[in-house]
Amino acid sequence: MKNTALTHIHESLGAKMLPFAGYNMPITYEGINAEHETVRTGVGVFDVSHMGEFLLTGPNALALIQKVTSNDASTLTIGRAQYSCLPNNEGGIVDDLIVYKMKDEEYLLVVNASNIDKDWNWISSHNDLGVEMKNLSDDYSLLAIQGPKAVEAMQSLSSLDLAAIPYYHFEVGDFAGFSDVIISATGYTGSGGFEIYCKNEDAEAIWNKVFEAGAAFGIKPIGLAARDTLRLEMGFCLYGNDINDTTSPLEAGLGWITKFTKDFTNSEGLKKQKEAGVTKKLVAFEMQERAVPRHDYEIVDATGEVIGIVTSGTMSPSMNKGIGLGYVTVSNSAVDSDIFIRIRKNDVPAKVVKLPFYKK
Repeated sequence: MKNTALTHIHESLGAKMLPFAGYNMPITYEGINAEHETVRTGVGVFDVSHMGEFLLTGPNALALIQKVTSNDASTLTIGRAQYSCLPNNEGGIVDDLIVYKMKDEEYLLVVNASNIDKDWNWISSHNDLGVEMKNLSDDYSLLAIQGPKAVEAMQSLSSLDLAAIPYYHFEVGDFAGFSDVIISATGYTGSGGFEIYCKNEDAEAIWNKVFEAGAAFGIKPIGLAARDTLRLEMGFCLYGNDINDTTSPLEAGLGWITKFTKDFTNSEGLKKQKEAGVTKKLVAFEMQERAVPRHDYEIVDATGEVIGIVTSGTMSPSMNKGIGLGYVTVSNSAVDSDIFIRIRKNDVPAKVVKLPFYKK
């Protein structure tokens, strides 16, 4: 099991550590609900250094990215990031990822920790264009500094105007006394903030500076369990739960990152699926009684017929009700549709709702 550059800090802070995607990661510190609330109302810091980073350079870097990703990376300008996915040949998804345009002919791809090797092999297998690929995953740390107070709390650490960096844009500059740090206005919480990419050898010093600067704002370390409840309240897909090798981006509601203005892996197959119409859709639902939906629970209709499956579920800390995502047949997917979640042989009523669950 791998450690991040900050594992010893999490252990010293008393974090509950568990294996996650091959890494020894902090799951909680003081408890999910308290940590969740810190990010929704203040500022919290996640160590997400287990994520993977690939650097693609050369005159054909964009052509390779266009070939393997579903979104249109040709629209990116330097300093912009784009959410996308890697379609497979069978209609499913190899992984979802973020594409950063660092310079002309240089792109950074940030992929999920559990898929680093799979993604590297997949992209490499399509690289017949002479693109130089570097796997930087073991060299870089990633801190997600998230929450409505993140900008104010971190401004003293950089000469850049952090408030001026728009959502899904980034700057490379000074941060916490180090140069060439990527400061990206991205994150997985829906509460604003930044993701900070730095070299492993700088990570501990940056972590310490972040907590010094944020002390007056009540900054706290946050574990991966709260990251999951925060992303679910926004309806953000989690690879391995809501999307995988068998779910298409169209079924997952990711048509907005599936651009048929270009050719990409299985674009013809996905185009046919779009024209024919999908048979199942990922929907958001709220429990109508006090109950917690969980991954792999069956979804049924009023007659008890199975119409789908829960992919993610939790008791929402912000809303104090059971919420979830799941695939259902298209005829049961409209907003306000009544569905039922089978929990220990009981069919508990739920209602299909529009995302996000949590509205600021």
